[in-house]
Amino acid sequence: MDLEPQPTTSTDQDRLRRQRVVAVVGPTAVGKTALAEALAVALDGEIVSADSMQVYRGMDVGTAKPPAGDRRVPYHCIDVVDPGEPFSAALYQKIARDAIACIAGAARVPVVVGGTGLYVRAVLDPFEFPEGEQRANAVRERYEAVAERQGPDRVYALLQSADPASAALIHPNNTRRVIRALEMHEAGVSYAAHSERFSVRESIYDARFIGLTMERPHLYERIDARVDAMMSLGLPGEVERLLHLGFREALTAQQAIGYKELVPVVEQGADLSEAVLAIKQATRRYAKRQFTWFKADSRVRWLDVTELSLEDALTQALRALDW
Repeated sequence: MDLEPQPTTSTDQDRLRRQRVVAVVGPTAVGKTALAEALAVALDGEIVSADSMQVYRGMDVGTAKPPAGDRRVPYHCIDVVDPGEPFSAALYQKIARDAIACIAGAARVPVVVGGTGLYVRAVLDPFEFPEGEQRANAVRERYEAVAERQGPDRVYALLQSADPASAALIHPNNTRRVIRALEMHEAGVSYAAHSERFSVRESIYDARFIGLTMERPHLYERIDARVDAMMSLGLPGEVERLLHLGFREALTAQQAIGYKELVPVVEQGADLSEAVLAIKQATRRYAKRQFTWFKADSRVRWLDVTELSLEDALTQALRALDW
């Protein structure tokens, strides 16, 4: 599988650099999807989702996936795989770039929207993913087996021996990243060198980044309201249905905010109100991490939407595109 659809000629590179792409980024619950859809309507565009959880079929309420009947423009990169099916930024990069090419081929404007920073950079920046970022990964499984049998210290020791420079950058307890560095080493790629290139921020397209920000108390109120709305829309029932279908491992993953907290409620009758509070707290922490990620990117033009209507936010965003 070709996991790195990079341009191969200067003509291809020039064509991509002229391709206009809008990216709407920021923390969860700030209003990215609403603005991105309004931009897509105004620019005759289509949406490319950059949300690592919206790729999963059936995980709808908990990921704030726009209902199909409410979408005013076509959406891409949602409902791609079943929960629990391995998925990676490399796989996302391929389908998202294919979507951009398809949208551009129809003379429309791709509007990338999402809060998964790695996905945004994977599709827009010149990232090269080493072999091993595919669904079936024998090398990863081998090291995971070592970690399970002999403990995380053993796989970290293997990395220290094979690639000490990369080992120095990774905490010994971050077993997932340690294993990833070992995979990369076997593929002839240094995690340390790859991390250094990660700090370079450039796009293969003519991209404009619009970042939405909001006063924290107001954002946290929106987060709480969103979680309450998800409960009213049937999130516990969605969790129960997905568990019945055999997707428990996917629902209890660290990144599955809103799902992992409700699994004990469904399976063991744990207190629902405590689970809701845990979802709100986890979502606030996630929003803080998203702020940190996107604030580090100087390309982002920030709009404070605390007091803005959607119409006003759209006007300012169109002005910020500066095309």
